[in-house]
Amino acid sequence: MMMAEAPDVASGRRTRGQRSGDTKSELRRREIASHVLGVGSATAQDLAARFDVSIVTIHRDLDELERRGVVRKFHGGVSAQPSSVFESQMEYRLTTNLQAKRSIAAAALNYVHPGMSILLDDSTTVLPMVDGLAERQPLHVATTFLPCLNQLAESAVDNDLTVIGLGGRYDAAHDSFVGVQTTQQVENIHVDAAFVSTSAVWQLEMFHQEEQIAALKRAMLAAASQRYLLIDHSKLNRLALLRVAPLRELTTIITDEQADPELLKIWADAGISYEIAPTLTADH
Repeated sequence: MMMAEAPDVASGRRTRGQRSGDTKSELRRREIASHVLGVGSATAQDLAARFDVSIVTIHRDLDELERRGVVRKFHGGVSAQPSSVFESQMEYRLTTNLQAKRSIAAAALNYVHPGMSILLDDSTTVLPMVDGLAERQPLHVATTFLPCLNQLAESAVDNDLTVIGLGGRYDAAHDSFVGVQTTQQVENIHVDAAFVSTSAVWQLEMFHQEEQIAALKRAMLAAASQRYLLIDHSKLNRLALLRVAPLRELTTIITDEQADPELLKIWADAGISYEIAPTLTADH
């Protein structure tokens, strides 16, 4: 008779049964994440029924996905969508309004010129700018955003890009560096232009849900001679917990063609500079 493999507690070696169970759990968590990111939010009961597991198991899975920064738990369920207090998680942000974000980033690149120093924040609206920076070399580019740093590091191998990583405490939910150390590093530099986004704009002010991110964005705006806000229409006419800055402090706002005309009139009447990014064609 074949004996079951005993667990090796001292070494931490997993048994075949443990490995199989772990693999099954991980596959289920990936499917849960994919489902929630697709629909925006779900209840724990619906997920338990969908994946044919107990409520206890679902909550264990959701706890792990929240720890990784994929979803946000609330009483009775889980969400990838933003609220006035919590920002949507990175994986969800990477999948929403992609065409608008690419169009806005393309328009923003017109304000980048060879020889400049620029600062990019941790937004998925600013991220598509990275692909076009090599065409505007030489540049000094500073960022706190790990996906930006990774792309810039690859591009810098063959292009005249000086990459400045602004570090501190790593935050998995934003895939970026945040906190006091990061803010201090931003305060110690000065750049020609900062390109930032935020999660909410209401009337003549920009807002964000999280204190550490709001403080970092304020520092980025203060560190730049020219300040550009890149924001798609879904974030307009929305409020969040914390004021970041008045729009009059910005050089230009860049948004997309679906922006609310009434809000654009408010900006124009207040003397706020803005640009509507034309929608990119399939060839771009």
